[in-house]
Amino acid sequence: MLTHFLFFLAAILAGGINSLAGGGGLITFPLLTLVMPAVAADATSAIGLVLAYPSAVWRTRHEIATIPRRLIWWLLVPSVLGGLVGALLLVFTNERNFTFLVPWLILVGTVLFVIEPRLSRRSSGSSSSRIVSPSLLPLALGVTLVIAVYGGYFGAGIGILMISALSLFGVGDVNRVVPLKNLLTGCLRGVAVAVLIVEGVANWSYGIPMIIGGLIGGYVGGLVSNRAPRSFLRALVIVIGFGVAAYYFWNVYGASVPRIGGE
Repeated sequence: MLTHFLFFLAAILAGGINSLAGGGGLITFPLLTLVMPAVAADATSAIGLVLAYPSAVWRTRHEIATIPRRLIWWLLVPSVLGGLVGALLLVFTNERNFTFLVPWLILVGTVLFVIEPRLSRRSSGSSSSRIVSPSLLPLALGVTLVIAVYGGYFGAGIGILMISALSLFGVGDVNRVVPLKNLLTGCLRGVAVAVLIVEGVANWSYGIPMIIGGLIGGYVGGLVSNRAPRSFLRALVIVIGFGVAAYYFWNVYGASVPRIGGE
């Protein structure tokens, strides 16, 4: 019972981190590997944290309502499709060939997020009112699809990548981008988790208390992101992004190759 309670607390923390920027899987996955094989830990971590997204989305629904509904639907389609394709690739290949690219992807995504304000100065209008330009929409859909496939297949650092992409394509400032990231990532990870459930590889003994913890953490994270100043939230995303990148550089190039799913 004590072990299950500790995983419940870990899921609260990880769910909150995922709803803000991503990287919560770095907390739950290593802990789960202490009590189960790596593949089961991967699936259990993903299932335990997936419901953090809808609770965060509900808490930030007013920010999402300021984004054009048509744009949301345009981005949801490649997100769901990519999540399904990525999960099916994982099920049928059972390999993690993207591992060595993970730290570079997260590092580049974080750097792009850092310099995004300078890049966006060339766009007309303020950052709070910008939407994706029609000329950039096909590129935005393509990038979203690629990120979603990656998220369904592997998923490490997907929150940072999604935030960076949405910021660069002019969805708005970080207070608008993070809630939309939670919506898109929650949908694609939900599809991937459905595939994992069908495959029956998760450990529900630990998964159920983690689901409850993830719900609580996601709601609290959404509450924080809803009230946090724009500068603070940007700084938090950047710190988490560089921290996750450093973690994977150490594991991939300095120690053992990690096997982790989720943000």
